[in-house]
Amino acid sequence: MSGLGTCTGSIACAAQTILYIINGILVPVLFAIAFIVFLYGIAKSYIFSRGEESEVKKGHQVILWGLIAFAVMVSIWGLVNVVANTFGLQGYYAPPTPTSISPYTSGATVPGQQSAPAQWNPAAP
Repeated sequence: MSGLGTCTGSIACAAQTILYIINGILVPVLFAIAFIVFLYGIAKSYIFSRGEESEVKKGHQVILWGLIAFAVMVSIWGLVNVVANTFGLQGYYAPPTPTSISPYTSGATVPGQQSAPAQWNPAAP
């Protein structure tokens, strides 16, 4: 994973730094702001409005703008990652999905459990 100051001297390094800034800093901050706007819209619409129709309507508009911001950011984030993957740039990726099979098991089984299936070995006869 690349970050600020880890590579120097090429266009690919500059692109990696830009991707790190977008995916590692800018996107989480913008998502946090959109979420705060969304929560503020809910509070304005249902808590602070005291049942006034015009205030409820304003709160619903703030909620709508928060949802639109989420949709736009997810779209732009997707486009940035599509471009990064197209050109083979290393960006900031999500961690791998966890599995239930650990590579660190000793092979011992717990009483009452079935043993794990044997690993396929292409060199075995």
